[in-house]
Amino acid sequence: MDTETADVIGHDVTTITCVCGNTVSKDGLIQANSEGVPVFIGESSPAPAELAEWPADGELYTLCPSCGRVYRDSVIEETGTAPVAFRVDVATDPMAEAIRVHWNLST
Repeated sequence: MDTETADVIGHDVTTITCVCGNTVSKDGLIQANSEGVPVFIGESSPAPAELAEWPADGELYTLCPSCGRVYRDSVIEETGTAPVAFRVDVATDPMAEAIRVHWNLST
């Protein structure tokens, strides 16, 4: 099976156009951990229970909340390509709730 690859400009994760067509400026993309769970970016701690702590190793992923495709940021930054690392189910909990909490904190 061929690996799905998103469009990306340069080596910038903020320019991903997901395979499904979503972008940062359309429905948004979310920083996530190695399991695809949105990470807590806030100043206060601890993180809300639905969100993951910032990864200790700094390894971030980008989650498309529209389709569940997840991209590894370091691959994008190193190679300028955005292969899909894996997919998660964004329609059911606990992932759906984590996405809702992320957007509520971001607004």
